[in-house]
Amino acid sequence: MYCPSCRAEFREGFFRCEDCDRTLVETLPAEPAPPQFVHLATIFTEGEIALVKASFDQAGIDYYFHGEQAHRLAPLPLGARLMVRREYAAEAETILKEAGQL
Repeated sequence: MYCPSCRAEFREGFFRCEDCDRTLVETLPAEPAPPQFVHLATIFTEGEIALVKASFDQAGIDYYFHGEQAHRLAPLPLGARLMVRREYAAEAETILKEAGQL
């Protein structure tokens, strides 16, 4: 038996999850695939990173910067790779073009 909310497994004889207060089920549905992110741009300055963050947060775009803090550890500017969820890529690219980032 499994909890459909927290996915915990229970022994026979249990019918409710004590943590979630949900009725247990025989089998769990397949877990959804993790979201896929694509590399959209490499940003080199903190000001540009802040601008992208503000624009994407306002538009509700799911993103992250890979290596955002790495330039502080190395003497050469490495840049931060802007990773955007695949389904938001077109909208994100439009925002970057309008801001002069692409």
